[in-house]
Amino acid sequence: MKAPHPGRSLFVGAAMVVLAAGAAAEPLYRAEFIFPPETLHNHASCIVEAPNGDLLVTWFRGTGERTADDVQIMGARKRRGEDRWSPMFVMYDTPEFPDGNPCLFVDPMGRLWLIHTTILANTWESALLKVHVSEDYFGDGPPRWAFSRILHVKPGPRFAETVARELPRMESLARSMDLPEKTRTEVDAFLAAMRQHANDKLYRRLGWMTRAHPFLLEGRRLIVPLYHDGFSFSLMAITDDWGDHWHFSTPLVGAGNIQPSIVQRRDGSLYTLMRDNGPPPQRLLQSESRDRGETWSPVTDSDQPNPGSGAEIIRLRNGHWVLINNDTERGRHSLVVRLSDDEGRTWKWGRHLERDQPGPEAGRYHYPSIIQAADGTLHATYSHHLHRRTLPKDTDGDPAAKTIKHVQFNEEWIREGD
Repeated sequence: MKAPHPGRSLFVGAAMVVLAAGAAAEPLYRAEFIFPPETLHNHASCIVEAPNGDLLVTWFRGTGERTADDVQIMGARKRRGEDRWSPMFVMYDTPEFPDGNPCLFVDPMGRLWLIHTTILANTWESALLKVHVSEDYFGDGPPRWAFSRILHVKPGPRFAETVARELPRMESLARSMDLPEKTRTEVDAFLAAMRQHANDKLYRRLGWMTRAHPFLLEGRRLIVPLYHDGFSFSLMAITDDWGDHWHFSTPLVGAGNIQPSIVQRRDGSLYTLMRDNGPPPQRLLQSESRDRGETWSPVTDSDQPNPGSGAEIIRLRNGHWVLINNDTERGRHSLVVRLSDDEGRTWKWGRHLERDQPGPEAGRYHYPSIIQAADGTLHATYSHHLHRRTLPKDTDGDPAAKTIKHVQFNEEWIREGD
């Protein structure tokens, strides 16, 4: 076969790039509830795409993980090319204990990971981390777990050292704020308790929880973002051998920074945004790592408002960043997705997925999870909780209020704006 002329090949290739660049996609948006709203608490979803193009979502469901032991990890599947989600199924359940905050991850070998907490004593500080891995999750119903393990969190000696180093900065920050006397007393007591807990082996080894997607670095290092509601700060669990061994970063100590989500910059450094559980002004908190997640910079405020709710940030294959979060300082009635073409220095485009007027009957749209699918579109799921007085009665006579919502959209839809 005669080889093509190299100049012609270059010309054709360049022409195809130009045509592709000029053929912008049409804005896309689709949405549906994964299951009909109900009275049980359905919350904290996480979505992934399987290698065969199916979508899988998980969340927890029950009457209350801090008061009851009936909370289970649920799942649902949307087959590639189909319009409907499957009936929900139990993805994992620890009998007579509440399970919560599940996250999913598909590794380079195509295996599905589920990481979640089991709450031992109906307090966040009693959370125990569990990891399940499956190679058989393409059929109907729940995955068949090849193995299940406890992820024992054992922060190293740098944990207490880092807490001790950061506490004076936190105390100085508290003194600089114009806080009411009662609040100042509560802050002082919290900081004193943090110092004590950092030196308590049991306290610092229990209570760690997942929220956002695990992050894969260099195709091999898996970083699982963790947080602790007792300490009210974050930590990274790291494995370089797919869970056979784990070690832990230095803690990310700040004014109530929890539920981290990780993205990688072009220069290789890692950047995280975290929920703000601290004093006002409420902002997503931020930190960075330049040693593959081992240590992290001091936690500071970003310019993104946050009402004390989860957010997630991802990098798209074209290098753009997408952030999904509640864009208020109070209330979860507004959920926005933002787009940045300069690695978060500016967020030039944004569009609301949900937005109610603030008030006692506003909905709550929160704990978002977001991915980019193989076809380039974006998929997000989030808790969709409406005020019960605004809803019709369900079959039991009670207002049905809570479900998980799934939306699919693309960059062009975001760029259109509200």
